[in-house]
Amino acid sequence: MRNPFRRDLIFLHPPSIYDFRGKDVFLGPIADAVPSTGEFEMYPVGLTSIASFLEKNHYNVQIVNLAHRMMQRSRFDVERYISRQEATVFGIDLHWLPHAQGALAIAELVKRLHPKSLVLFGGLSASYYHDELINYPFVDFVIRGDSTEEPVRQLLQALREGSGLSAVENLTWKAADGSAVVNPLTFIPTDLDYVDVPDYRYAMRSVFKYGNLSNLIPYIEWMRYPLTMILNSRGCTQDCSVCGGSASAYRRIGLRSRPAYRSPEKLAADVKTITSFSRAPIFMVHDPRIGGMTRCREIFAKLQALDLPNELILELFFPANGEFFTMVENSVRWSLEMTIESHDEELRRINGKFPFSNEQLESTIAGALAHGCRKLDLFFMVGIPHQTYGQALASVDYYRHLLERFGEGGKLHAYVSPLSPFLDPGSRAFEDSSFGYQVRYRTLEEHRQALTQLSWKDMLSFETDEMSREEIARASYLVAGELNELKYKHGLIDVATYSAVSHSLAAAEAVLGEIDRTASLPVDKRAAALTMIRRQIQTANGAALCGVDELKWPLSQRFHVGSTLARGLAGGLLREFRYTAARVAGSYDVAPFEGRRAEASS
Repeated sequence: MRNPFRRDLIFLHPPSIYDFRGKDVFLGPIADAVPSTGEFEMYPVGLTSIASFLEKNHYNVQIVNLAHRMMQRSRFDVERYISRQEATVFGIDLHWLPHAQGALAIAELVKRLHPKSLVLFGGLSASYYHDELINYPFVDFVIRGDSTEEPVRQLLQALREGSGLSAVENLTWKAADGSAVVNPLTFIPTDLDYVDVPDYRYAMRSVFKYGNLSNLIPYIEWMRYPLTMILNSRGCTQDCSVCGGSASAYRRIGLRSRPAYRSPEKLAADVKTITSFSRAPIFMVHDPRIGGMTRCREIFAKLQALDLPNELILELFFPANGEFFTMVENSVRWSLEMTIESHDEELRRINGKFPFSNEQLESTIAGALAHGCRKLDLFFMVGIPHQTYGQALASVDYYRHLLERFGEGGKLHAYVSPLSPFLDPGSRAFEDSSFGYQVRYRTLEEHRQALTQLSWKDMLSFETDEMSREEIARASYLVAGELNELKYKHGLIDVATYSAVSHSLAAAEAVLGEIDRTASLPVDKRAAALTMIRRQIQTANGAALCGVDELKWPLSQRFHVGSTLARGLAGGLLREFRYTAARVAGSYDVAPFEGRRAEASS
């Protein structure tokens, strides 16, 4: 009889660089604008929806955040841990390319320790490089597309029943002779209501089922600052040139012609689930208006009815007026993120990110601040198409102008980050040379090898027609330093934050210089030189382009445990008992996808 408790699938979320704990690599500011660290320990939220969908179909699925476990405990033995796990399939996410080295290293380790188990890859980057990825000897499957819950179910069912794999949608696999087989990419759902994504209830049940909280924690600081998110859509209406999640990238990688939206009812249900365990801010991914204003009004009407205790963080892709902001103000407590990337209107037009006039931008800022926005974060970027060194530096002058106009009240904050470490494959800028990028790495293996370089500047996969890698790095630190000065002058940060950022920037620039000097030495002298600067590298890796808490929103209470959470857990555990009984009896009621699909071809 089949073991009803054996894992059918274990998801392993890898660090960016597998051996980061024993390697002196200066990762720099590549993750300064996201909650996770340079090891990108935040796993894709889609893992929870896949796991939950599969468990409803009587499969045991566990998520293990290896990156977090490795960061949490310096002595956590990855090889020993994986050797003790048993599963039919080990799934490894390769959603974004900064995981190229860590993901492939974990896959190779899994296949060595469990030669009879199967290794599955998924994610946007895995989909883009599926034909290269399947040729690695330790990779058995690649599941393609942006929505893979049903294709993975089909794969596990085929493996359980011993049937062929040719009918599994979106699957790239190896035939008996080792040759690659590419099944058509036909599973492209037109909405997201068939799953819960993220599925926080699965995560909570999983803690009890598998007895480990650390495996599910999304990033290293989450227990101190438990930010959550709701997913507006898969796919995007915008076509920013450097984004691997843009409209054209989704068409190229996943054959998606239009976004798949989550309904207002489901979004409200997601928010209600979050309020059962958390009072921390909730981030809504994508502008709430991208599905149209009718849908947007329905979303905020349902949020208003919830009387949401959490703060809602929104992002805007295009200008907004007073009518929109009044609706938001009447519905929720809220803050705003706007990624404009440049003060220069022409550069924004070319790049496709907020391609509107500064007059419209400033009108939007004014409207937000006049309608209860608690904090407004503006993000600039160094390294966008055709941007000169001088244009990168001029973003500081524009922020100075904005502070003179909107600085009263201390709500307007600005940040900068370089476009790093890689230009996203599938993006318009990666595919089209007219955007001015000299792309250094084209293949998956080249990106994998790039992550073994000593510093983030050397990892950069591109130079532009206007800026070298050295200039991109130098401009990033210079702009960050001047923004730090401005924010301190206007009372937006305290003296401790100002001093810490100033020290961090100086340490980072010094380390870059030392690494360059070391790289110029004869090969036989480099190891000794690296040993001498090891402490400097470790210190610089703790540095950032802004204060450690600057990107956080005010938090009065972290967690909330109430009757809703208790009832949800009780119901989930009861369902798990029923599933286990069905597995023991060998009774599997298949619950495949029943939603609508887009028309697609391979």
